[in-house]
Amino acid sequence: MLAKDVMTTAILTVTPDTDVGEIARTLLDAHISAVPVIAEDGNLIGIVSEGDLLHRAEAETRRRPSWWLRLLATPQEPSERYLREVGRRARDVMTRDVITVAPDTPLTEIAAMLEKYHIKRVPVIENGKLVGIVSRANLLRGVATWQKPTGVRVEDSALRTLLLKALNEAELPMHLVNVTVTDGAVELWGVVDSELQIEAARAAAEATVGVVRLENHLIRRA
Repeated sequence: MLAKDVMTTAILTVTPDTDVGEIARTLLDAHISAVPVIAEDGNLIGIVSEGDLLHRAEAETRRRPSWWLRLLATPQEPSERYLREVGRRARDVMTRDVITVAPDTPLTEIAAMLEKYHIKRVPVIENGKLVGIVSRANLLRGVATWQKPTGVRVEDSALRTLLLKALNEAELPMHLVNVTVTDGAVELWGVVDSELQIEAARAAAEATVGVVRLENHLIRRA
């Protein structure tokens, strides 16, 4: 699946001059965790998330850096921190280096990005314009709505090849495992190292399109 298959297209946005109080109310009222910041030319220039509003003067949650952090700070860092904690406009608090994806970005890549950068969503950009957002919730919808195709006939040899690939991905000791396929019915024989590997083999067969029945005879190595 791709970003365009699960992305949210009804997007609430703000301008660089939108008041942070209005942004906070938007997040609360719409039950969302971030809003994109769009310039007059329609380009995405930033994003304001709950995290960007965490340390604020109004909530009395401003950070108090230790003296040694102040010594190590660059000349612009105190001003940047002050803007983020006291400034009243979206441009004062927004995250400017926004990680984005294209509509054809695979969900596997997006999931890796969310994990790598510790973020909850990525804007989807096409021809320089914001066309959607993929959030963790969107990825969950992809999981919730997926159904294994039924009634699909796969030749036994091709089905065996697919299953062997899946078992390899599960890192089973394939030199000790044998797979037979007859009219879509799969039998697994052999010895593995743990009960988890037996369960992984079951999951591989259940997820492989074309498998109509499974007999799992794998046993754990003594």
